[in-house]
Amino acid sequence: MELVQETDKILEFIRQNKKKFENALLTEASNVRDKIEDILRFGNIDLVNNAHKLVGYIVEGRDQELQSFAKQEGIAWATHELTLSFKLEWVQAIRRTLWDFLKEYNEVAKEIALEEFFLLEKKINSSIDQFLNIFFINYSTYKDSLIKAQRELVENLSVPIIPITPSICILPLIGSVDTFRTNVIEEKVLMEIGKLRIQKLIMDLSGIAEMENQVIEHLMKIIDGSAMMGCQTVITGLRAEVVRKMIHLGFKFDKNTKTLGTLQQALNQYLIN
Repeated sequence: MELVQETDKILEFIRQNKKKFENALLTEASNVRDKIEDILRFGNIDLVNNAHKLVGYIVEGRDQELQSFAKQEGIAWATHELTLSFKLEWVQAIRRTLWDFLKEYNEVAKEIALEEFFLLEKKINSSIDQFLNIFFINYSTYKDSLIKAQRELVENLSVPIIPITPSICILPLIGSVDTFRTNVIEEKVLMEIGKLRIQKLIMDLSGIAEMENQVIEHLMKIIDGSAMMGCQTVITGLRAEVVRKMIHLGFKFDKNTKTLGTLQQALNQYLIN
């Protein structure tokens, strides 16, 4: 009997014993079993129905559908941040359950010749391995893209350069400023000065109460770098705690850097007058 005809009969045998297959699968995947409802609720992923779909693609040799399904699953699991160990356990449970049913089918039908069995073994295991490979590649790729997008969003929110005229921008800094954030500030400020042709950058520090010594030093260098690109920096809202630290460290702004008490004073001076 040809392998194609054999796989059709195997798939029909599994479909006729659908409930038995599901029960055997849930027994194999003991850790995933209790998470099925949660995965359906949070990720809208029906593991049981998807298992039947995967088995169909594998047994019938529908490689294109298998690859598309693996990609779809990888992206879905990455999007909803579902645990990879559950997916691996589930697919391996599908593999074991499928082989148990092949054994049971052959005991009933006694139609699989030895040569056909080895061909079937190679075909099924290769398909499952291919599914896992494509799943993990797409999971990793999409996860990396999500992380990159989130990081870029955080960086843009943490360094919000706001144009108020064609040549004047405001950079309000709020919250804590550490070494990582000053690196982001440096990159964003210098890039935006070049791109927007900023001539005056109003850097408001009223939202920052505490800065480490190296952070203050880095901000001074950013101001110097801005001046080298033809942009004057106006500092507003320096708090007493920061000023005291700058005095003790011997830091002072160059003669071209202006300081004003509040952002409102800067806006009044550069926008109204």
